[in-house]
Amino acid sequence: MIVSVILIPFIAGILVPIIPFRKRWHKEVFLETAVVLNSILVWYLLLHHSDSTFLLAHFTGNLNISFRVDGMSMVFAGLVSALWPFATLYAFEYMTKETHENVFFLFYTLTYGVTLGIALAANLLTMYFFYELLTLVTVPLVMHTLTREAILASRKYLYYSLGGAAFAFLGLIMVIVYGSTTEFILGGVLDPAKTVGKTNILLLIYVMAFMGFGVKAAVCPFNSWLPQAGVAPTPVTALLHAVAVVKSGAFAIIRLTYYSFGTDFLKGTWAQYAVMSVIMFTIVYGCSRAVKETHLKRRLAYSTISNLSYILFGAVIMTPLGLVGALTHLVFHAVMKISSFFCAGAIMHQTDRHYVHELNGLGYKMPRVFGIFTISALALMGVPGLAGFVSKWNLAGAAVESGNPLAWGGIACLLVSALLTAIYMLTIVVRAFFPGKDFDYETISDIRDPNWKMLLPLFVFTVFIILFGVYSQPVVDFFMSVATGAV
Repeated sequence: MIVSVILIPFIAGILVPIIPFRKRWHKEVFLETAVVLNSILVWYLLLHHSDSTFLLAHFTGNLNISFRVDGMSMVFAGLVSALWPFATLYAFEYMTKETHENVFFLFYTLTYGVTLGIALAANLLTMYFFYELLTLVTVPLVMHTLTREAILASRKYLYYSLGGAAFAFLGLIMVIVYGSTTEFILGGVLDPAKTVGKTNILLLIYVMAFMGFGVKAAVCPFNSWLPQAGVAPTPVTALLHAVAVVKSGAFAIIRLTYYSFGTDFLKGTWAQYAVMSVIMFTIVYGCSRAVKETHLKRRLAYSTISNLSYILFGAVIMTPLGLVGALTHLVFHAVMKISSFFCAGAIMHQTDRHYVHELNGLGYKMPRVFGIFTISALALMGVPGLAGFVSKWNLAGAAVESGNPLAWGGIACLLVSALLTAIYMLTIVVRAFFPGKDFDYETISDIRDPNWKMLLPLFVFTVFIILFGVYSQPVVDFFMSVATGAV
């Protein structure tokens, strides 16, 4: 079954341009059914998994392509499979104004399978294989519109991703040479007998591999591709920012840190301080750029750059509580950010307006969309009672508990980021609901909320933002079980 949940999206995606659907809704029913059934299978697999590893292909020595469900797999695969059906439903309505639908849904559905391949990988080689494949299936999505801007953005994304993968490959080589296995084992797999006298070179390679995987996680200075990728259709950018690409980068870094090199080897070293410093800078840089950005989707893209480093900050604290904070924000941020991006997409779809200064008064004509956007904005700020507060609280608590003096600087960065988030998100809300006395409402008289295909996912995400904010303890307890190896 574990291979089936990867193959079904592949088969469904490939069939989209082949099957001669007589009506558009036939294609929608086919795709949504395939995605929903696959998500049900994923959750069945996660809830009834065994500790056994499925070997798909063996090459030589300990190099093989294999899959297994462990705690980390359950977190990431569960997140991806929960969000993808709603993202697909949203895409049906959004793509009515776009061209090349069949090609879009081909690669959109393929991306689902590839992301699950990363989540369910049993070893570093398998994860690396699907990590590279993710680049290949998402490049066509970024360049979908085939405009000059889209082609340049996709080219930059491709170059950055391939360059990052080359650095990540060095980490794979070192784990093969100096590790007892390439399998993911909590605590790391480096062989102490082999690493004698090689500590500094291994730490250097870890930093390089961290930055390599960090390209997809939008770590400075390798993050300029992400705002430019906003030229893609909104269902694509939402998945780039919330689920598939950037979260795959963060997930890979967690695997590399906790399951390959190991925190016992890394903690307290110059490598830990180096990557933590880069992360802290990225947190402040991302939200600072978001304040200045006037394009709506690019503003949210810079917000993602900042928030992705929240996850990495928790990861590089290198304690169980740090990992809990990282996993909490990985999941909660996905819901918050996909909600805000889908709101942005709905605005653009209904109004063809792309810049913040063009949103004046739209809150009165699109109350549902802007109401949900407001909740997402407050959650991203970390307002108590919403999901963002819980994840930020866990991160701050982990930083204090760690006793790492540099981690206290990370807390300061989180506070600065919260302030700047309030500025760049609430300015949008204020413009939408309080346009000024002189505003002419006749200029927006024909604007309204989108149909149910767009609104239903938004309402579902809003429910989860609130639910995670007021009743997150079972989720956090599960993450603690993952962090301690109990799951």
